[in-house]
Amino acid sequence: MEEHLPPLNALRAFESVARLLSIKAAAEELHVTPAAVSQQIKSLESYLDVQLFERKVRSLELTEAGAQLYPFMEEGFSKLEEGVRQLRRRQQSNELVVSASPTFAAKWLLPRLGSFYKAYPQYRLRVDACECLVNFRSDGVDVALRYGAGCYPNLYCQTLIPEEVIPVCSPSLLSGDNPLKNPDDLRHHMLLRSAWQTGQESAPCWGMWLRAAGLSDIDPDAGHHFSTEFLALQAAIEGQGVALTAKALVSSDIESGNLIYPFGEDFNQMVAFNYYFVCPESHLRLKKVQAFKQWIEGEIKGQRSS
Repeated sequence: MEEHLPPLNALRAFESVARLLSIKAAAEELHVTPAAVSQQIKSLESYLDVQLFERKVRSLELTEAGAQLYPFMEEGFSKLEEGVRQLRRRQQSNELVVSASPTFAAKWLLPRLGSFYKAYPQYRLRVDACECLVNFRSDGVDVALRYGAGCYPNLYCQTLIPEEVIPVCSPSLLSGDNPLKNPDDLRHHMLLRSAWQTGQESAPCWGMWLRAAGLSDIDPDAGHHFSTEFLALQAAIEGQGVALTAKALVSSDIESGNLIYPFGEDFNQMVAFNYYFVCPESHLRLKKVQAFKQWIEGEIKGQRSS
């Protein structure tokens, strides 16, 4: 049998009276008459079929049933009040908190932020660069930009960038004792890996790429390992090996000549992972989130058309 909660006004009246142990004081706090508070308490006692207070000549005391109920009411209303306070602070604040991986933040987001500040000078952006999942209830994050398979239960999730995963390296690896000319030459070079590529079963990794390229005799785990993809890419720029990365992250490095596709576009492969805009549905009603969403969609559209 489904249990229904008592009326909220009756619960609120009980919490106030139980905390203050005074119907008069509770009435002043709730801005109603003492008679209205008494009626709410009687209504709650009737609903629960228990006595909640011992009514003495000049005081009130909680009964055993009332003492059992009160801690839950105190905690519940405290959480409701804190939730309202947080919502008001979030709505009134001009600070927009965006969570993104360190690599995406450094390679894609930061170089473009000038246009966001120009379009929306009323907002201050705080970038929280981390690989960990976000708890939107407790972390104070407005929006998360995530690379993955798009499985984010109970959250709004929009594909931003359908991504290609590509091998990249320094131009210096095209010459020397073992010039990198085709995928088979990878056996002579270090494969650079980052933690996130080995931490998720379906994440694109060297093992996946080598199988797609028909190379079964190259050990995908024999190369250098880095805690972040940013470090792996920096190692590639320094000529220490070949990194596997999302194409969007290295577009500026490709244009500047710091990195190259050693095997050309023919060996780029599409994977199931994409970049996503993730947040609770309720955050979409915030003007600052709407502004950031509109801005990032425009940046991606401009990137595709360029």
